[in-house]
Amino acid sequence: MASTADFRNGLCIHFKSDLYTIIQFQHVKPGKGPAFVRTKLKNVKTGKIIDNTFNSGVKVDIARIERRPHQFLYKDDMGYNLMHTDTYEQIALAEELFNAPDLLKEGDTVEAVFHADTETPLYVELPAHVTMEITYTEPGIRGDTSSTSSLKAATVETGATIMVPLFINTGDKIKIDTRTHAYVERVKA
Repeated sequence: MASTADFRNGLCIHFKSDLYTIIQFQHVKPGKGPAFVRTKLKNVKTGKIIDNTFNSGVKVDIARIERRPHQFLYKDDMGYNLMHTDTYEQIALAEELFNAPDLLKEGDTVEAVFHADTETPLYVELPAHVTMEITYTEPGIRGDTSSTSSLKAATVETGATIMVPLFINTGDKIKIDTRTHAYVERVKA
C-alpha cells in the first residue's frame, strides 16, 4: 500500500477493480479545506483516460508491473511471436496488446509490459519512432503547395498508410511517430 504522496507519472495502481497508470498528477492545497490530488488515469486494458481526485493521504494499492525487452520474430495465426532478448523465451501475443501493430517489422525491438504478480501481458509498446522506407506514393506536382493541406498518402514497407509531405518520393526513408502514426522527418541515407 502507498499513499498519494508516492504518486509519480507512470505508476500503475489498482483502482475501481482495474489497472490504471498515472499519466499526470497535481497536489493541490486550497486556502480553505483539506489538500487533494488531481490525477489523469489511463486504463491499461482499454486505453481510456479518466480524471479522478484523491483526498491527500488516501491509501492506494500499487500494481507491480515489469517491462521486458522483446524482439518481434513473426506473425502467424497464434498472434505476434516475440522473443525475450535476455532469456530467448518465446511467447505469442494478441494484436490488441500492441499500440501500433501495423508499424512492426520483423526484428524490431519492443517493450512488453507484464503484471508481475500474475505474469499476465498487459500491453506492448513500440519505440517512440521507427524508420520505414516508402514503397509507394503518388509523385508530388511541383509548385502544388497552395492547397489547404500539402500532404499525400504514402504506403510504407509494412503496408501501413502514412500522410507525408509532397516532397517525399518512393524509396525515401522516413521517421514515423508510432503513437500518432504521423510523419516526423525524412531520414538521410
